[in-house]
This record gives sequence, C-alpha cells and structure tokens, in this order.
Amino acid sequence: MTIAAPVQSFEQRLDQSALTRPMWLLWGLSAGLIALDGFDFFIIGVALPFLQRDFGLGAGGTGAIAVAAIAGSLVGSLTLGPLTDRLGRQRMLIVDVAIFVLATAGTALAWNPASLIGFRFLVGLGIGADYPISVAYITENVPARLRGRMVVGAFSFQAVGALLGALTGLSTIAFFDHFYPGNPQLAIQYGWRVMLGVGLLLAMGVAGLRLSFLLESPRYYLAKGDYKAASTAASTLLASPITLTPATDPPEREPQLAYGALFTAAYRRRTLLASLPWFLQDIATYGIGIFTPTIIGALAFAGQDSFLLQAMAAAKGAAFVDLFLISGFVLAVWLIDRVGRIRLQMTGFVGMAAGLSLLALSDLVEPASQLKLGLVFAGFVVFNLLMNLGPNATTFLLSGEVFPTSIRASGAGFAAAFAKAGAVVGTYGLPVLQQAWGVPPLLFLLAGICLLAALVTYLAQVETTGRSLEAVDAAS
Repeated sequence: MTIAAPVQSFEQRLDQSALTRPMWLLWGLSAGLIALDGFDFFIIGVALPFLQRDFGLGAGGTGAIAVAAIAGSLVGSLTLGPLTDRLGRQRMLIVDVAIFVLATAGTALAWNPASLIGFRFLVGLGIGADYPISVAYITENVPARLRGRMVVGAFSFQAVGALLGALTGLSTIAFFDHFYPGNPQLAIQYGWRVMLGVGLLLAMGVAGLRLSFLLESPRYYLAKGDYKAASTAASTLLASPITLTPATDPPEREPQLAYGALFTAAYRRRTLLASLPWFLQDIATYGIGIFTPTIIGALAFAGQDSFLLQAMAAAKGAAFVDLFLISGFVLAVWLIDRVGRIRLQMTGFVGMAAGLSLLALSDLVEPASQLKLGLVFAGFVVFNLLMNLGPNATTFLLSGEVFPTSIRASGAGFAAAFAKAGAVVGTYGLPVLQQAWGVPPLLFLLAGICLLAALVTYLAQVETTGRSLEAVDAAS
C-alpha cells in the first residue's frame, strides 16, 4: 500500500528552503532603501549649522527643518502601511520610489526654509512607506530560522547610511576649507546643497535597483485567496515549481482582518509592544542622532573659534561614533536568534540610559580637558552600540513578526508612525529644551525615558524567536 506524501504548505516549503537568489535580491533591495533612509535622516544634522547661517534660522526654524522628514515619515507609515496591505507590497514600492527621488531633488534645490521643509516632509513620506514595505517583504519571504538575522541585517544599513552621511558632510566641509580657505560664506551658501545633492544621486541609484526586480509576496496573495498568483510568486521566490491550493494553505491560515483588529483584545498587547517602546526609543534616537554633530560641537569643541574648523571637528566626531552604530548592528545580527528579541531590547534600553548619563556627566568636567572629551565619546559609543544591539534593531523586527499577513504592514506602519511621533518630540524639542535647560538635564531626562521603555518591553513582551509566523499568530 502506497502512502501519499504529506502536503506541504508554503510556510513549510519556505522554512525548508535555502536562501535563493530572489530572496537575496528582495533583501538587498530593501537594505538599499533603508540605507538611504539613514543617510537622509542624519545628513541633515551635519547640514544644519550651514542652514542656520544661510537662512538666519532660530531654534524654531532649525527644529522645523530637522523634524520635517520625521513628520512626513509619521504620515507615510500611518497612511501608506494600510494601503500596502490593501494594494500590495510591489505596487506601493513603485509609488515609494517615485516619491523619494522627486522629493530628494527638491531638497537640494530649495530656495527658502518653507520650500525645504515641504520637500523634506515628502522625503519622509517615502521613508515612512518603506518601513512597512521592507519589514513585510523580508519577514514574509525568508525562512523562519534566518528571519531575525535577515531583517536586522537589512535594517543595519540605516547605520551604513548614517555613516555615509557623516562622511559626506566631512568631505564637503574639507573641500570648501581646502579650495576656499578663509571664505566660509561659500561653504555656508552651497555646502548644504552639495550634501543634500549627494542624497539625490543615491536615491536615483537605489531607485534603479529597486525597479529592476519586482516580486509580490506569496503570503499577500494567499491572504487574498489568489492561489494562482501565489503559486507563481512562490515558484519564483523558492526557485522551484510549487502549486499552492486550499488543500496546502487553507484560507483560515491567513485570516482577513481589518485595520481595527490592531486595537482589539486579541492584538492590543502586540500593538503596544510594537509601538510604545519604539516611540520612547525614537525620542532619544532621533533627538540625539540628528543632532550628534551639534552636541559633540557643544560639549567637546565649544572653544574652537573657526566655524568651519568646529563643523569639521564635529563631523569627524560624528563619523567616529557612527562606526559604533554599525558595530551594534553586527552584534545584533549575531545575537538576535541566540539571546532573543525581548532580552536584547531590554538590555539595549538600559545601555542607552547609561550612555546618555555619561554624556550628561561630561558637562561637570573642566572644559577642553582630556577627561571631558573621553566622557563625551564614551557616552556616544555606549549609546550607539547598545541602541543598535538592542531596540533600534528589535523594534523594527518585532513590528513585522507579531501581526498576521492581512494586517502586517498596517501594524508595522502604525508602530513606525507612533515611533516617528516620538522622533518628532525628540527632534523638535531638543534644540528648544537645550536652549532653555542646557544639555545635561535634557540628557538625564532622555535616560529616564529609555529606562521606562525597558519596563514597557518587559510588561508587554511577546517572544517570537525561533517561531514560524503561523506559530506566532496562533499564540495568545
């Protein structure tokens, strides 16, 4: 008697698969735009001192320019995430790329603060769309055993983009200082345009790559009940013919849920876990990250008389500490499936609080001393390393793991939007509160916020390490 081989679902076939070329392409394309996100968010921190002088900006204007892209990201994540679940990952990807290229061009050609704010908002809109698209793409299309490392590995390119932004700023400042010594006005007028113009070139390159390979997620088609399209997409993804039917993937495995399900009793704790710690983290991450050159300049190089020399020293310092953003992500890729998402996230938040406390204590040390400089850089190193070892990686990963397919991009988009509300608070509030309070009290406040985020993570925890998406969804 012949026993029929058990019918395998798409989830089972995917989890048994090796990494195929289409999987690597999807991963690389998502990583490329995430790197561009990092560049665009953090290059503005190097450009701000030039913009302040070129446009005569006060604290309010500086904060508005810095926060514009983050506000756009909030709107993009909140509105385009649900559209990604409704219209598909592939279709929204094309919209995302178009917005990004056109808006980035506008930032380099801006003629006054209002136009720059408008174009930066549109850049953020594209970035906001990319968060739910990227996390849904990678989470749904790689084996469960590699999911954590692949998602965190792609998101680590945000740090590569941030470092590239710091190096671009440093190179631009060095160019003007070398060819136009003693004439900072040219650097003030054109330096920030050059920096943002490099972002346009990068956006065009990434757009070309993103449009060269388009593939819809098989899980998206399964959630819609389109088994023919799901079979075609799955065959491409797995590089092997596969036929998906209601027998292999029953409709109940991919329930159709509305956006409001995020706030029902079944998913409320998951929504809280995905969004509130990320919100608290981004108050510190973007408040400190965008203004890293400014803070380094204020704490470590305040005695430097020359504007260009101070800007160059601060950019060098930012580039140095950004190396530890990359180091943190490397450690996260190594540890994410060994230690687990929740433990890494809590450890990272406590480490961020320690780094911020070191930065605050540096203000008590005599100016221009070696000890002060050491404390400033030690604080940034600890903050950046532990942030990317923990919550800056895990919040993004968890937002794509804890929700079912039909609301995955919606849930990830809501979490990212809520997080960007925290980024708006940190970015816009930092220059105002720094002017009113000084740097140290503000840094101690941010340290307390990080400790609160660790507590929320503990109370709302949902561990997804080593579990299939089906098993995560079935868990209470």
